[in-house]
Amino acid sequence: MKAEQISDVCTFHGEGPYWDPRRGELLLVDMMEGDVLVRHDDGTFDRHDVHPRLAGVIRGRASGGYVVGVERGFVFADDSFSTLEQGPEAFSDGSVRMNDGGCDTAGRFLCGSMGWEGGFGAGTLYALGEDHGVSALLTGITVSNGLHFSPAGDTAFFADTPTGRIDALGYDIAAGRFTDRRTFAVVEQALGMPDGLAIDTEGGIWAALYGGGAVARFDASGRLSEHIPLPVTNVTACAFGGPDLTTLFITTTQENVPAGSEPQAGALFAVEPGIAGAPLPMFAG
Repeated sequence: MKAEQISDVCTFHGEGPYWDPRRGELLLVDMMEGDVLVRHDDGTFDRHDVHPRLAGVIRGRASGGYVVGVERGFVFADDSFSTLEQGPEAFSDGSVRMNDGGCDTAGRFLCGSMGWEGGFGAGTLYALGEDHGVSALLTGITVSNGLHFSPAGDTAFFADTPTGRIDALGYDIAAGRFTDRRTFAVVEQALGMPDGLAIDTEGGIWAALYGGGAVARFDASGRLSEHIPLPVTNVTACAFGGPDLTTLFITTTQENVPAGSEPQAGALFAVEPGIAGAPLPMFAG
């Protein structure tokens, strides 16, 4: 398999790709610009500024529009991003920022943080409830990434990037809490570090490999089963999309890349991996 470039450079730090089945379009963030990008069928993008400093992850809302994890909390947007409503703040520490997240099958929006300077253990994984209440579920995280739930909802897959692992966490859906934690897959150092994740219908986990210039698949047993190289070093995230969820969209970044050394860094890529992605739940609030 080969990933194809499907856009010009469209982001400085592309992240958080999300296929919205309601509009049949891919959304992603240019994280440090605080922007959400919407990609249309003709390959053009609309860019929407949702925060002055950071937009980390976006999900659809069951009531319409979107929820976005921003620097210290959450913003709600309508379908056109013309109306933004400030949601709750999760924390007030200016040395910490939101990073990545996703929704559980009960409709909670889980979003994890990290230190602006990457300080060890500075991050926390928060849950935004339907009532807009915020609670802390995991602490001591360094770089929170790639949260996805199994279709049954009782297992979460999560990468604290510097650990070089993808963990599987048992999850009590009704209570909204983790019950246990184990190593699902170890990403060998030579492959890079696990960043954003996607999950397919066979229980395979696809990991963007930051510093490794590739996307890798780990099958349901945690065994490396696919490795797809890209022409850029820092691959940030991936998400299944398209009408049948059979296209894997991949974001990249210019972050930590010497100026001019990788002209495709910051572009969007895609591959047809021969397997469909699992549908993602939306935020219930």
